[in-house]
This record gives sequence, C-alpha cells and structure tokens, in this order.
Amino acid sequence: MSDVKFTKETVRTTTRAAAGAAAGAASSLAPKEGLLHEIGTALTRDVGPNGYLAWYLKKLQEHPLRTKMITSGTLAGTQEFLASWIAKDRSKTGHYFTSRVPKMAVYGALISAPLGHVMISVLQKLFEGRTSLRAKIFQILVSNLVVSPIQNVVYLTSMAVIAGARTFHQIRATVRAGFMPVMKVTWITSPIALAFAQAFLPHETWVPFFNLVGFVIGTYVNAHTKKKRLQALRRKYQDSRSVDGRSEYDRRPSGPPGAY
Repeated sequence: MSDVKFTKETVRTTTRAAAGAAAGAASSLAPKEGLLHEIGTALTRDVGPNGYLAWYLKKLQEHPLRTKMITSGTLAGTQEFLASWIAKDRSKTGHYFTSRVPKMAVYGALISAPLGHVMISVLQKLFEGRTSLRAKIFQILVSNLVVSPIQNVVYLTSMAVIAGARTFHQIRATVRAGFMPVMKVTWITSPIALAFAQAFLPHETWVPFFNLVGFVIGTYVNAHTKKKRLQALRRKYQDSRSVDGRSEYDRRPSGPPGAY
C-alpha cells in the first residue's frame, strides 16, 4: 500500500505544481513556445497513475527481479553504445554497435541485476525502521565498505572477461589495476546518492534512482576509459612511424603474404 500512497501523493503534488506553473506562464507564452508547453504537459501526464513511473513501480512490486534484470540489461547495453559514440570508438567495420554491446547487456541482466537486487535488499532489511542520523551514517558506511567493493570486484571481473581475459592471472591483474580507481569514484558518488535516497525517496524508488545514477556515472567512466585507450593507441602508432619515418608495415621485409 505504501507504493500506491506514494504514487497518489506524487500525482497530487505534481499536478498542483504543474497547474501553478502553467497559470503563471500562460500569459507570457508566445505561439512559438507552444511546443515546449505541450512537451511539459506530456511529461506531467506521464507522472500520473497511468504514467511510466507508476507502471514501472508496479512492475517492480509484482516482478522485482525480472524487472530489474530487463532494466539493468537495457541500461548496460545502452551505456556501452553511448560511451563508444562519445569516445568515437568504432569497430573494424566503422560502427559504434560493437560486440561489447550485447555482452554488456548480458552482464547487466544476468550478473549485475541479481547481485544488486540481493545486496540492496539485505542493506534495506538491516536498517529497516531505523531512521536516526547514526543509523543513516552507518548504512552509508556499510554500503561503501562492504556492498560497493563486492559489486566492483564482480564488475571488474566481468569486464576483464568481456575484454578477452581468460586466465586467472589476467583477471586478477585487471581487478587489481582498476579496483582503487573505481572505488574512489564510488566513494565520492555513493554517499551523496544514498544520502539523497534516504532523505527524499521511498524504498520502492531506490532501484530506478540508483540505476539512473549508475548509468550516468558508468557512461562517463566508460567513455573516459575508451578515450584514454584510443589516445594510447594513437601515440603507439605515431611512435612506430617516428623511428625512421615509416610505419611498421613499411619496415617489414618484402615477400608474399604470410611469409613473415
């Protein structure tokens, strides 16, 4: 019943705010701004009982794990595609839709979503009914010192496998190299996001909120990593040409294909 109550209160508050904003702005709207007014009306309507948010929260209540798997898989695949587009990281065929996109979608649906579902559920149950400042601070500490390290290790391990690592040594090297940089980002963003959720969001909306935060941060980190890798490849290529003014291919001995 809490989700129904929250949805109704959200509808009332949003409707009143939208009506007040529309009344205040109606006199100043020019004909050319009609499209913006229609967009605002459409977005306000989507918050209602038949809107996307209410529909999504209902699905979370009815089928929590399945809904989270579909959401996480979609966001992970979209994140990889968007990061490739931002970093201009194309495949050999010149497309941004690389083989990593479906692999990331599988990771999001089958690994990230079930793990996050269990970890967040345990965290919420441990602190259920505890609303004191001390309890909230302790919840943030547990999230950052226990939950986040586990999730990041699983994330880095999965990324290593997707990138081509097959041996335990390769996976361990990837995790060791990326663990602290990823944890630093987590320690900066996670307390802010969790404190915001504690103060302003009911528990049933934590999942879409953390999905949105994770999507934005993940896209930024992924795009930044791709840019750094492309810059390193360009420097390596330029260094190979600067040896004697010829590329590595030009310096190879002549002969039939496959002879060297």
